[in-house]
Amino acid sequence: MAVSLPTVAAALAGGLATAAYLDAKFLIRNDLSQGSLAGSTPKAVAYLAERVKQDRIFVYHIIEDHALGKNADNLFLIFEDRQWTYKQFYDDIQRVGQWLLQDLDVQVQEIVALDGGNSPEYLLLWFALEAIRSCPAFINCNLTSGPLIHSVKLCDARYLLADRGTQRLVQPCEKDLEAANIRTIYYDDTFITSLPSRGPLPRSRQIGTDPAELCSLIYTSGTTGLPKGVVMRRGRDLNTARGVCEYLNLKPGNRMYTCLPLYHGAAHGLCVTPVIFGGACVVLSRKFSHKTLWPEVRKSRADILQYVGELCRYLVNGPPSPLDKQHNVKMAWGNGMRPDVWEVFRQRFGIETINELYAATDGLGASFNANKGDFGRGAVALRGAYWQYRNSANEKRVRMDIESGEILRDAKGFAIECAVDEPGEVLHRIEPVMAQFTTYYKNDESWTKRQLHNVFKKGDMWFRSGDMMRQDRDGRVYFVDRLGDTFRWRSENVSTNEVSDVMGRFDQVAEANVYGVAVPHTDGRAGCAAIVPADNVSVEALDLAGLAAHAIAMLPRYAVPIFLRVVPQLEYTGTMKLQKGRLRNEGVDLEKITASSTDDRMFWLPPSSDRYVEYTKQAWEDLKAGKVRL
Repeated sequence: MAVSLPTVAAALAGGLATAAYLDAKFLIRNDLSQGSLAGSTPKAVAYLAERVKQDRIFVYHIIEDHALGKNADNLFLIFEDRQWTYKQFYDDIQRVGQWLLQDLDVQVQEIVALDGGNSPEYLLLWFALEAIRSCPAFINCNLTSGPLIHSVKLCDARYLLADRGTQRLVQPCEKDLEAANIRTIYYDDTFITSLPSRGPLPRSRQIGTDPAELCSLIYTSGTTGLPKGVVMRRGRDLNTARGVCEYLNLKPGNRMYTCLPLYHGAAHGLCVTPVIFGGACVVLSRKFSHKTLWPEVRKSRADILQYVGELCRYLVNGPPSPLDKQHNVKMAWGNGMRPDVWEVFRQRFGIETINELYAATDGLGASFNANKGDFGRGAVALRGAYWQYRNSANEKRVRMDIESGEILRDAKGFAIECAVDEPGEVLHRIEPVMAQFTTYYKNDESWTKRQLHNVFKKGDMWFRSGDMMRQDRDGRVYFVDRLGDTFRWRSENVSTNEVSDVMGRFDQVAEANVYGVAVPHTDGRAGCAAIVPADNVSVEALDLAGLAAHAIAMLPRYAVPIFLRVVPQLEYTGTMKLQKGRLRNEGVDLEKITASSTDDRMFWLPPSSDRYVEYTKQAWEDLKAGKVRL
């Protein structure tokens, strides 16, 4: 029977409409693009097996493939007024590697501490160390004194290669390092440029490499104690580069801008190595600055902007400019974009896609959300039926006791999964083969503490992420808080992140850092918000009644901060994580606060009050004496 063209067209249109509906309802394309732990593992294993056969499992080998192939003349690196093609960078690696071999006698699998700010020289040392099968330990270049000495000693290094720009921080530690037989060598661009050419690096150093062997150490931020060295393995390093590259579809011609520190996992595994895998270009900034970011982005014609933490809040708090949308950026890629900044950032700078991810250097899982509109805004992941089918056995959210930090278990002793919209800690299943690999260098105890056994059945093993999330009935996953940041008040759990977002939406507040404080004669911890006033807003001009009304209208009463600490600026780690330790320790003790900073001002919301008022010594004495009950 003949079928008319209009009938075929109508049927096709109906089929496309049905497909579009199903895709939107069940997030099919999203799930396929994200893949899953279950779905991606066979591909990762197959890729790595092929590279092992070739004895080419370093990221350095990908640089070599480009430099000696069709991408030789493609731009690899832009840094201020200097740039390198893949061939030029590869040739420079040979010179640096020969210096490490012949002058320093660096051995196979020897760990070398590398301490420096963002620079081409830092990258050359990194990949030259890898090319000779030794292992860089990426030291936070802001460290000095005890934390610096601890980090260098921890990795058993004979050498500390330090950027000349860090000398004022490193030099006071040289005697302690020398006593531990650690030699400090300073480098700069003049030194690296002066190194002679001595021919290609020996291929023999790269033969027979095990994918499970140590590749490098990336240190934790040290917000809860001295930094821990996270063990990076060669196979994981290469496969992370491949996976992120494929997810972002990086290729020659793409240019990713980053001002994040190279010593941290975000710049390392989410920018530099994936860009190399795709034969694209890294636009490297010396450091984050309001003044330099957009001019560097425009000049370089970068089409991807990497962000982390509060970077985007800094940008939207900067003065508006007619040049705000005059750039080539199509995607902002990173983690930690706060919900109150998300759409403001997109609209102001005209960036089509905010590609938010969740991952941790010392974690086992990752999730992604390439967001282009209202649905999924503020989420760290979108998950449909296919994702649940493929991956739900590997990742769970479980109920927690916030005060003890322990997971809650049912009558049979097994963990209790969270319901829809219920916050809980994220756990990732540990495969038996992974159990033997410690996460932290020379610190098995910390790795063991993050393992849970007999969680959902006898004999299983799970990894504690330390992060709380919730998932709504539409499959949107939201970051709630870091365990230890969430506190309990009036028998309710309070998320510091959610309260910070609300406080930050008040037009006189530029930034907010919320934490729980101990108060005499009370159970749990009361909320305190350290806030930085917006530009041109003095402490005296703060609308304290308006801020209280805003908080009371937007938050459950138990979550409204009782105390308000007005500060000139917030404290951050080198990777823009908010520091809360000192603020928590000082609490609302005015003597400690005054001794710490004479510029800070304290206010509070007395019982039954609807506005913040000055927090006085008498108020503190009344709290200590139990005369005022919160």
